[in-house]
Amino acid sequence: MQKNQGILLGVAGTDIPLQELMKLIPKHMLGIHGYAFAITNNGYILTHPDLRPLYQEGQRRRKPYYSSVDLSEVEWEDKDDILRNAMVNRRTGTFSMEVKRTVDRGRRVLKMHNDYYYTDIKGTPFSVGVALSRGHGKYLFRGNVSMDAGLRDLEQPDVALADEWTYCNTEEKHEHRHLTQIQAIKLFMTGRRPHLKCDRELIQEVLFDTVVTAPLKTYWNSLALNKSENPDKGVEIAFLGTRTGLSRTNLFVPTDQLSNQDFLTAEDKEGVFNADHFPLWYKRAAEQVPGTFVYSIPFSTALENKSVVLASTAIQLLDDRKSPIVAAVGIQMKLEYFQRKFWTACRQCTALDGKCIISCDSEDINCYLIDNNGFILVTEEQSQTGLFFGEVEGAVMNKLLQMGSFKRITLYDYQALCRDYAGSSDSARTLSDPFSMVKWLLTELVIFLLEFNLYSWWNVDLSVKGKSQSHVILSILRKMLWSVVQPVASPVAWQYSCCL
Repeated sequence: MQKNQGILLGVAGTDIPLQELMKLIPKHMLGIHGYAFAITNNGYILTHPDLRPLYQEGQRRRKPYYSSVDLSEVEWEDKDDILRNAMVNRRTGTFSMEVKRTVDRGRRVLKMHNDYYYTDIKGTPFSVGVALSRGHGKYLFRGNVSMDAGLRDLEQPDVALADEWTYCNTEEKHEHRHLTQIQAIKLFMTGRRPHLKCDRELIQEVLFDTVVTAPLKTYWNSLALNKSENPDKGVEIAFLGTRTGLSRTNLFVPTDQLSNQDFLTAEDKEGVFNADHFPLWYKRAAEQVPGTFVYSIPFSTALENKSVVLASTAIQLLDDRKSPIVAAVGIQMKLEYFQRKFWTACRQCTALDGKCIISCDSEDINCYLIDNNGFILVTEEQSQTGLFFGEVEGAVMNKLLQMGSFKRITLYDYQALCRDYAGSSDSARTLSDPFSMVKWLLTELVIFLLEFNLYSWWNVDLSVKGKSQSHVILSILRKMLWSVVQPVASPVAWQYSCCL
């Protein structure tokens, strides 16, 4: 702020949470894997779905260099920094490359081809970009239905909308902040709140999805009434999600009897529609052939829940010219129920004589059912469920790699940090602290005396047992000293492998 004379009086500014900006991005127009991101004129990330500024999700403790993560550390497949340099130089253009994206807390990997579109933000030192995965986000599916029918179905108890998607801006005016998104949509579409700022195009697509998927409620109810379809209540939840953020769920058991009660709730970050991503079960199903199911044991909860199995499949619009994926549907079932179905199927031999040459009932054979990322779904040893198959049968996993059944994928995580041990310090800090220096000298003296075997100066008849004990003590001291003098946490490139 300045007077006419040019005297600087101060600077005014405000903080805007990046999460609030993310909510303004029309996620339904970016597709299943699409996302938006922004960087500074130095190449540092302002917002990106792969930016991890916190040590652990849900905690407030930030990493020491969270504000200086470079775009090249996240979009690391761009070896020549073409995308980064163009955005730093505030250009407008496009770029394409093959990428690998991890999901399910880094346990699974998706290979995609991304098209990037970027430009500068006028009046700021920032640039913004959008990434669209080929096969998703290029075409939009639209339909028209009666507004009354859509609003009526939207208020059904089995219907929900993405919490972090903005269908109507209810934060701009105080009198709108108490409204839910569904309430705001109804008031806007009926004309009772004309001043509400809403995305009419998105709302019309939501109403269309609501009407089209309404018959599912009757179908699920008929399954619940038919005891023969689910006699032991092995299937607990049926669910559906559409590309507009609409969800439908049906419980086949009471809520308090669910094996995984966090699923499809706010606690399950990867299982619901968020501001920056579609649900995990939706994304994985979209990468499979529509109509085929993908199975997995969820890893998304804090305590890995190995008592349920998720199965989901994509729903594709059949068209001669374009075939967009418009929704995904799935079920949550008890792991014990799923395993029992698998063992029953294994015993149904198709040999002409009715006898199985190889049977999972044999004591000499270990049978496993693994998913498309190499994690064990079914095994006779329950403790192995959910583990990576290579940890249990490394030789067999290597053979599957050689046969081409799986492929090793190498990824790099430049945001990983070494663990900061208590009392750790760097070399310079140790030498600058007199107490640390004395401690270091004393420990070095102890090690010297042990190595020189001081006891042998007075007793030359040292026993073998005494020697072994001194070596054990020496080993223990070395480990103790190592834990004291390890360096502090620093960014590293973490390499790991996944399978497809």
